[in-house]
Amino acid sequence: QVQLVESGGGLVQIGGSLRLSCAASQSLFSFNSMAWYRQAPGKQRELVVGSPNTGSRYYADSVRGRFTLSRDNAKNTLYLQMNSLKAEDTAVYYCNAKNGPSDYWGQGTQVTVSS
Repeated sequence: QVQLVESGGGLVQIGGSLRLSCAASQSLFSFNSMAWYRQAPGKQRELVVGSPNTGSRYYADSVRGRFTLSRDNAKNTLYLQMNSLKAEDTAVYYCNAKNGPSDYWGQGTQVTVSS
């Protein structure tokens, strides 16, 4: 049973930074791709950044230049560094991993950006 556990969310001021973590129960190399999504109240879940195992990164236009995805393969952990946070970044952030037809999600971590 694959488990993804997010952490690192919280309350931050506009312009601040947070780093989210997603700890996987197995090697990150066992997944075809990994990604971070977010869902704001009343909105659909949207892709923040996707990363197939080719090493490419695909950032949403709204976060490009401010957010950075990285990974520590030895710790089976995916990270999302979020800088210059805006009020519109407020959402629940989810870690996602895919392996063939299987699609895995974490429980989400709340990020609230306020003035």
